[in-house]
Amino acid sequence: MEVNNIKPKSVIWAYVCWLFGGILGLHLFYLERDAHAFLTWSTLGGYGLGWLADITKIPRYVRDCNNDQKFLAELVERMRRNSKPPFSTSRFISAITVSYMWGQLIMLAIPEEEIGGINWNSIFHWFIPLAVALGVWVVGNIGREQGKPWLTIAVSYLTYLSRWYFFDENIWLTLMVFSAGLTFDTFSKEWRRTPKKKKSLTRRVTVLFFCAVLYCGLWSSYFYFNGKITDSNGDEIPVHEALHHFFTSPWWTDLKQSLYDTYVYAQHHGWYEIWKQIIDLSDLQGEQNSYKVLGVSPTAGQSEITARYRALSREFHPDKVKDPDKQREAQERFMEIQQAYEILSNIKSKRRRKNKKSVREDEL
Repeated sequence: MEVNNIKPKSVIWAYVCWLFGGILGLHLFYLERDAHAFLTWSTLGGYGLGWLADITKIPRYVRDCNNDQKFLAELVERMRRNSKPPFSTSRFISAITVSYMWGQLIMLAIPEEEIGGINWNSIFHWFIPLAVALGVWVVGNIGREQGKPWLTIAVSYLTYLSRWYFFDENIWLTLMVFSAGLTFDTFSKEWRRTPKKKKSLTRRVTVLFFCAVLYCGLWSSYFYFNGKITDSNGDEIPVHEALHHFFTSPWWTDLKQSLYDTYVYAQHHGWYEIWKQIIDLSDLQGEQNSYKVLGVSPTAGQSEITARYRALSREFHPDKVKDPDKQREAQERFMEIQQAYEILSNIKSKRRRKNKKSVREDEL
């Protein structure tokens, strides 16, 4: 058996990747099991079960990736005893689960209504058996097992014809999935006797990115064309119509105009001036809210602020409230008034000191 010289992978790092990104297949990508990583990512850790199961499998995955001599010796012995990989219940269940999910995803992604005057269902429905066969094939080519997809694709399309006999999609889809899985397991799978050719990181990421875009695109097609939103009246509105109405709504047009005006203003005055206005509007020190609590204008002097604070303190003092149910509310209001007064007093005091310092510097 041919062995590639590769940089050894670490069990510790594999477990770190599993802990922090295992639900997305990061540990599998680290161990160069890219197809396995994609399946884990697309099912959120094999619906959580695959992620948990990997905690015991990681050491074996690392030995496999590193072409460990003991691991290879055990693999050679298994190949000697079995001319082809023996039946694996977990792998077979994974294959039919993935293939069923991919077939369902194609069905969900096909627009129910005509788009552009074209009935897309009559075209893309024929991709369902291909998705089912590819689901079985991808699972079957993980690790040290492999197999060609052609016979599985052919059987998948033959059993697809049963949809004209079984009108329930769950029946003919299940029949197609199990037929494809059994065909690959019985006739196509074999041992991977030579390790996969090592690929560059760029190529690996590019392939995974393309697969992720295709997968997300199918889900997006489902939500956009076939998804429904229920409004306050209980009426169901297609998502694509709701989005169209949203982008023509007064709220969106006003927001878009505001963003455009902000951009134009920034072009003339600079982005720093925009940032300063955002900081002021954020009221980080609570100054604007304090003016509102005390009921005074931003131009009010310290004497006016103090007088207003004393009047409100007497009015909302908790000792004047006899009703126990209202006493807590009065206490909170009293503390809010005190806090507002302290904030404004501190701000006014700092500004007076700053102004005096500026005057002295000008005189010098």
